[in-house]
Parts: sequence; C-alpha cells; structure tokens
Amino acid sequence: MKQYDFQDLSVAAAYKSFSGELRGRLMALRQLILETAEKTEDVGAIEETLKWGVPAYLPIGPKSGTTIRLAPTKEDQQYGLFVHCQTSLIKDFKAMHPRAFTYSGSRALLFDLTEDAPDAELLAEFIENALTYHTRKSRPGSR
Repeated sequence: MKQYDFQDLSVAAAYKSFSGELRGRLMALRQLILETAEKTEDVGAIEETLKWGVPAYLPIGPKSGTTIRLAPTKEDQQYGLFVHCQTSLIKDFKAMHPRAFTYSGSRALLFDLTEDAPDAELLAEFIENALTYHTRKSRPGSR
C-alpha cells in the first residue's frame, strides 16, 4: 500500500490528537480518499488541509469536486465522513444504497467504532462521487 505523506503538519497534528482507535479509522479513510483521488481520472491533485479544525480534502481544480471532511461526531464512539450539505451526494447515494451506511441528513455518512470498518468499495464509490461532484453535474445529461 502506498504511503501518503502529510502536505500540512497541522493536519498531521489533528490526526495525532484523536484517540488510538479513532485515529486508525480516520487514517484508513484518509488513505482511501487519497487512493481514490489518484485513481479517478477527473480528480487530479488533492489539497489536504484543516476546515473547522478537522482534516479536509478537496480537489485543487476549480469546480471539480466538493470538500470531504473527516471527524468524530458528538456521539461517543462515532465518526463520520462529511460533505457540503447543499450537495445531493448523500441523498443520491442513499437512494442507490439505502442500507449501506448510517446517513445523517444531507451532510454525512456516520460510522461506529464498535462496528466493523465500513465497506471500502462502496465508500470509494461515494468518495469518487464527492471528488467529481461538480464535474459530473456539468456533463450533458447529468443533474
């Protein structure tokens, strides 16, 4: 598996601030985001930064995708993959895969530390949709 160095030391520090199990789960999501971005034709380079104090990932190309944030939730033992709430990403993915994840409104996929890690293949599909959100919307025949 390819190792991805941190582009921003403040992001590395944010990961270090998470508890061991949570850190491991969020680092696995980070790995999947960066791998998916690398494999996806329309994505290109990804900016790794902090938004609202948590790790965030956004394609550098203008209007290509939407930001993905990784963070613990207010609920104990829960963490999530968050997207902009004004996108249709959560609604669309939930329509295709209603039982795949725990969905939180139009903002997040939620995961529980007491359960198995989420399905990586489905998660990669969601991540690809987020990283190409604006590109896909601008194509003829798209929503």
